[in-house]
Amino acid sequence: MSDVDFKQALADAGIPTTEAKLRQAWEAEVLAQGSKLSNTSAWSPFWRVVTALVTKPVMWLIEFLVATVLPNFFVKTAEKAWLDMLAWAVDVTRKPSTKAEGKLLFTRSAIAGTLEVPAGTRVQSIAINGNVYELLTSAAATFVDGAAQLLVPAVAKDAGSGFNLAPGYFSILPEPVPGVVQVVNADGWLTVPGADTEHDDDLRLRTRNQFSAVNQWHTDAVYRAMIASFPGVQPDGVYFEHNAPRGPGSANALVLFEADAPAITYLETINAYIRDQGNHGHGDDLLVQQMPETLHTISLTVWPKAEVGIEQHAALFSDIELFIRAAFRESTDGDYQPTVTYPQSRFSFSRLGEELHEQFQGIDSLRFENGDIISELTIPRLSGVEVAIGA
Repeated sequence: MSDVDFKQALADAGIPTTEAKLRQAWEAEVLAQGSKLSNTSAWSPFWRVVTALVTKPVMWLIEFLVATVLPNFFVKTAEKAWLDMLAWAVDVTRKPSTKAEGKLLFTRSAIAGTLEVPAGTRVQSIAINGNVYELLTSAAATFVDGAAQLLVPAVAKDAGSGFNLAPGYFSILPEPVPGVVQVVNADGWLTVPGADTEHDDDLRLRTRNQFSAVNQWHTDAVYRAMIASFPGVQPDGVYFEHNAPRGPGSANALVLFEADAPAITYLETINAYIRDQGNHGHGDDLLVQQMPETLHTISLTVWPKAEVGIEQHAALFSDIELFIRAAFRESTDGDYQPTVTYPQSRFSFSRLGEELHEQFQGIDSLRFENGDIISELTIPRLSGVEVAIGA
């Protein structure tokens, strides 16, 4: 419902909502009360002051009522603290922001002897649309004699989902560690996903879901509410398989994670909450799993505009690759914002091409070698991106 609808509701109730109608109502009330004032012309200073003193405050109240009070009475249109109160009424609380946690793979040049990676060692990501993300090692770790590689726990510098980057993005040591030649976030590096303070739209979805979840039966809504209470899980990112995958009474909840999916230990935590701590229906066998992935190599030929110098081609192609990777959920909305992949949908390369043209003015033409991706209960991910220059 829009502000216009709320204003119309007041008008339908006989409440004047414009200055002209308020003035008419005010003048009619003055006459009804037997006023003896005769100098009521539009040019009368006295009358203009008296009318303004009545009309303006009423307009302020009407605008406040229409733009703030009435919209915030409803889950569909409520925002911020007002939405928090409506969510609280159904026992839902806005999820706070959290920091990403994971493990980084350090590689050293010589394997003889021991080598310590100090706590607080900074590791940065490559720049994504001007954004650079940074992790800090959370504890000192030591290469043992003969070991070339070492997994070191790390935590994001700040809270937020932007740090949930796909493998390979964190690879820069701004301050070199003597003896270390490489660092990277490898596959399965993320142990706890970072999260932004829950957006109004996501809190609104969980609040709506709660109306279906408040019952004595463990329906999809009940399980969705439990799963979506964990950081990094969106309420519209939980899909269910009801085809009795493990026999009668069994079902799977498939969770779609942004960017890189967290390590299996995170799913184990969610499953322990539901399966081992008694938060499931009698006879229910619900297993929470990561959304299955399909891997795709994207091949793209680009013809840059003539005014884009050859020395700028590498930077343009690198940005194009990052944009494509963002479409496959390898970064977040804080970076590039293309149309992203979804389960049970079609991923259109013609749409992606349009968005590339809009984002990068230096593209004269482009051609994908790929056809549209049709997804069932799977999420398309990337095995590689190949960007070539057109002849």
